[in-house]
Amino acid sequence: MTIYAGKKDMDLTGLSLEALRRMLNLSLIPKHVAVIMDGNGRWATQRGLPRIVGHKKGADTVRKVTELARELGIGVLTLYAFSDENWRRPESEVSFLMEMLVQHIRSELGSMKKNGIKFRTIGRTERLPASAQEWIKKAEDETKGNTGMVLNIALSYGGRSEIIEAIKRMLESGVRHEEVTEPLFTSFLDTAGLPDPDLIIRTSGEQRISNFLLWQSAYAELHFTDTLWPDFGKKDLLIALIDYQGRERRFGMTGEQVIKQSGKANGDE
Repeated sequence: MTIYAGKKDMDLTGLSLEALRRMLNLSLIPKHVAVIMDGNGRWATQRGLPRIVGHKKGADTVRKVTELARELGIGVLTLYAFSDENWRRPESEVSFLMEMLVQHIRSELGSMKKNGIKFRTIGRTERLPASAQEWIKKAEDETKGNTGMVLNIALSYGGRSEIIEAIKRMLESGVRHEEVTEPLFTSFLDTAGLPDPDLIIRTSGEQRISNFLLWQSAYAELHFTDTLWPDFGKKDLLIALIDYQGRERRFGMTGEQVIKQSGKANGDE
């Protein structure tokens, strides 16, 4: 079952890609979409295949989702690729994932440069193998001038460790306790300079955020789907965006205040 908080009475899964595109309001596209890409291993296991086959299939999904996100005008796409906890997986699987990361950056770098995509990472990337660190730096350096969508990959990332590291950086910079504010603290996070996610999508049926963007997700809308990441396609992304557009984002205000504020923003005094 997919959780449609804004479209509970509608079954969008049977609609065509074209029909879903027509339903989407392009003026309400979220600035930042973050995705917890879950289910690669289960996808492979269900088919009697090695887990690495699921990871390969999942890499194809990354390409499709990134392509559509850029096309729709999503400003930032953050993908949770490898968590702090993932280091506990079998060494052979971790090694494969690191090799696949290098291969993916190498194969997609030309496309990112051509399409104006800025490549960025968050997390403790210093823990990654040297080859992965080299290709990450190369991709970041060669796309830093791009002004299109930001492709932000979370690698060796954990929300709690990010907060701890931000506190350490803040203390090292000499910030006094009376100077601490939410905007200042945010500037010390890995995501400094990026807007907070408007929408967080999690695949595979799990309904938790698993230590992902803990500070930044305070007001994010959540969309959960049973679809495993390798099967997550352009239709699934459109469904998540339509669901998002059906929500009323109040940020502590009443619904009446939101409507009034929206009217003023559109010039309807």
